[in-house]
Amino acid sequence: QVQLVESGGGLVQAGGSLRVSCAASGRSFGAYVAGWFRQVPGKEREFVGAISRSTGITQYADFVKGRFTISRDNAKNMVHLQMNNLKPEDTAVYYCAATTSLYREVESRKYAYWGQGTQVTVSS
Repeated sequence: QVQLVESGGGLVQAGGSLRVSCAASGRSFGAYVAGWFRQVPGKEREFVGAISRSTGITQYADFVKGRFTISRDNAKNMVHLQMNNLKPEDTAVYYCAATTSLYREVESRKYAYWGQGTQVTVSS
């Protein structure tokens, strides 16, 4: 069991940068693959990226490659999503998630643990 809490969301202009973070408590965070998803009203949660448990290998959705970077610090039980060159279409609630799977899962249903989400709004 692990609890996740996101932070760092806010309002940013198009082209700007923002880092959202996820703090984990409970079971050692290193036991989980971590993912980031985002959601806008009326739509399903959308995969943003994921990071392996210990190797730091990442996988990203095509629409964020080259702009977003996921990192983790298992000693601090933290995972981060650095977002650069933000676009208005990036506006969404961003969620971190954790799975006991050995793989960098891209389907939201594969993740059993979720944070409450943090709002990111990108203005034109």
